[in-house]
Amino acid sequence: MTTFHTTDLRLDAAGATERIAHALRQQVGDVLKRRGLVVAMSGGLDSAVCAGLAARALGPARVQALFLPVRESDPANLRLAGEWAERLGIAHLTEDITPMLEACGCYRRRNDAIRRVVPSFQDDWKSKVVLVEDRLQTDRLNVSSLAYEKPDGTGERVPLPPAEYREIVAATNFKQRVRKMLEYFHADRLHYAVLGTPNRLEYDQGFFVKGGDGLADVKPIAHLYKTQVYDLARYLGVPEEISARPPTTDTYSLEQTQEEFYWSLPVRTLDRVLVARNAGLDAGTAAAELGIEPRQVERAYRDIERKRATTLYLHLPALLVEPVAPISPSVKAALG
Repeated sequence: MTTFHTTDLRLDAAGATERIAHALRQQVGDVLKRRGLVVAMSGGLDSAVCAGLAARALGPARVQALFLPVRESDPANLRLAGEWAERLGIAHLTEDITPMLEACGCYRRRNDAIRRVVPSFQDDWKSKVVLVEDRLQTDRLNVSSLAYEKPDGTGERVPLPPAEYREIVAATNFKQRVRKMLEYFHADRLHYAVLGTPNRLEYDQGFFVKGGDGLADVKPIAHLYKTQVYDLARYLGVPEEISARPPTTDTYSLEQTQEEFYWSLPVRTLDRVLVARNAGLDAGTAAAELGIEPRQVERAYRDIERKRATTLYLHLPALLVEPVAPISPSVKAALG
């Protein structure tokens, strides 16, 4: 079992593309009875791959791309998403959601919570939430801090109490939920379905917002590890400038990688740890393959299980008092 990372992560990109395209055609047309797909493109890898798969599956004329920036977005996001959409030949439009976020108090609520920790914090200062460094060197639970930066470039990092952490995250979640609201607006007006972009790492570990980026009608890459999504990107011709970008959240005003916000390891390494965990490998065997200490693998395994447990509710549908029979046998069959 010493080759788990090559045998389980190796991907036939051409075959995978054809299988996903076939599934999307069947899901959109036969199950959902919709005419096409809406995909929100962030300028990142996952949404770029999903847009390419949607165009392969249904044809460019039946895909609508949306660019939904905020005032704190990296301008490169919009440029990269636009260039790739143009190459794919899919329709695209841009809606700046900043006014909607201001109206629902996204920034005000976030900054009020920050000021309870940093009283001098000003609205024009930048900030982000980050995990402690060297997380695999300690047995402590994940602890988050607030990093902030003043206009002159100075700043610091301070611990975040649980209440302020939750309020900051809750306020920033407005961004994902407002974006999803607009995705469904355009899906409804076009009689399209909404395509979700989580990869397996994000899906398994609950790295999404319920009612936000976790909400979709189809999720074509949720079974693929991030490493495999990179393989698909190469096959589909996604520009190297997109593939080479570190995965980011596009949530906070300070530039932030997914790793410093959520993951315990770089995503390509964490892919292999997750494969090992799913294969039932002990920490010693996995550590020998990964080139890290068994103690680090044990901590990574614990982190995986903690995230699975604490984010389980994100996967759950609304809970009912009593079971309700399916609308029809055909619906039950379509849902598997």
